[in-house]
Amino acid sequence: MSRFWSPVVHTLTPYVPGEQPQMQRLVKLNTNESPYGPSPKALAAMSSQTNDDLRLYPDPEGVALKQAIAQLHGLNPNQVFLGNGSDEVLAHVFAGLLKQNKPVHFPDITYSFYPVYCKLFSIDYKTIPLGKDFEINTSDYNIPNGGIIFPNPNAPTGRSIARSEIEKLLANNKDSVVVIDEAYVDYGTESCIPLLRGSSCPENLLVVHTLSKSRALAGLRVGFAVGHPALIEGLERVKNSFNSYPLGRLAQVGAVAAIEDQAHLEKTSAKVIQTRNKLIEQLNALGFDTLPSTANFIFTRHPKYAGAKLYQALRDRGIIVRHFKSPRVEEFLRITIGTDEQSGELVTALKEILT
Repeated sequence: MSRFWSPVVHTLTPYVPGEQPQMQRLVKLNTNESPYGPSPKALAAMSSQTNDDLRLYPDPEGVALKQAIAQLHGLNPNQVFLGNGSDEVLAHVFAGLLKQNKPVHFPDITYSFYPVYCKLFSIDYKTIPLGKDFEINTSDYNIPNGGIIFPNPNAPTGRSIARSEIEKLLANNKDSVVVIDEAYVDYGTESCIPLLRGSSCPENLLVVHTLSKSRALAGLRVGFAVGHPALIEGLERVKNSFNSYPLGRLAQVGAVAAIEDQAHLEKTSAKVIQTRNKLIEQLNALGFDTLPSTANFIFTRHPKYAGAKLYQALRDRGIIVRHFKSPRVEEFLRITIGTDEQSGELVTALKEILT
């Protein structure tokens, strides 16, 4: 440890991202990346911008991208905030909106970046236990808090809740911000963005999205939040005090093209959903217990085999999935939905392991 670290650094347990192994032959099902490429229109747009203009700074406001997002979702551009992936957006959310006099609340099993940000920004927090079937019960959040945040669908469980449940949550928490992290929403979950349209837009709802998952642009790092203009103004103040040029030229033009190519999004998302449903059926036939999922991954366990041993046995066969050592979920594997071919290799390997 360095004696020059700030005191807070000693208290941090950094987020551990999914492994990016360098094995030559690999079925990579551990980081929830899309198995299909990004929109060809996005690739063409970025290619067209690889010219001398890269010597110039990008648009600091990202006006074209904000307009594209607003138009897609029926919002106004002043309801859109941009960042380098949803992780940076969330960092600004914690710093600018969730550091209050009362603790922020989120599930005990959820995206592990949340407690990391709380410790980094000295935010008090409280975890709310998931139900016995790993579901989020919104009624459990109807207690005094300095803000509420959770993914929908949740990660790593893949379980989602209906928009009507979140509407109840908003109504019961009018004096705190409710942040819904919709990274995986395009795989079968009701988005809360429609609640933000028109004059009835709630003051306390913020919805966060990423282009890394369903739009297959994880390597570009683009995320955004949408909400009431007053919330967005607060985030802009934080961003402009930290980094006034968050998105580069290529990221902005590529993101605009991807947002506008809704047909590509719908086509690839439908393929993932089809593969997910088929894989769940195949795993059920092998005796696995899989949680309901509306994400591009599943959370599954086998009653007769330890999760850690299954993880290692798959790895030995060149198939990488995600295993968590946390209480309650240590017997589960989180498996990204790949192509039909990748799923077939996974099932074949599991049949060998289980016999």
